[in-house]
Amino acid sequence: MDEFVVYILFSPSTGKTYTGMTSDLITRFHFHNQKSTKGFTKKFRPWIVVHVEFFQVKKEALNREQELKTGKGRDWIKNFILPSYL
Repeated sequence: MDEFVVYILFSPSTGKTYTGMTSDLITRFHFHNQKSTKGFTKKFRPWIVVHVEFFQVKKEALNREQELKTGKGRDWIKNFILPSYL
């Protein structure tokens, strides 16, 4: 059975965050930090993983990812996740 991960990355050098969903966090993290040749995450390397949530159902993971990308979700990240890393 697949497991899905919603993750939040943080770039200490720029203060940027990135929220995503995957079924293979290690490979995806490696892609964000080293393999990608274009896109948002390439511009703000290096990234660290600051939060993960696990789901058995892909739809639930996608819903949580979208929730975290709303204004309310970004505020939650800023107020409850990032203070430990700033």
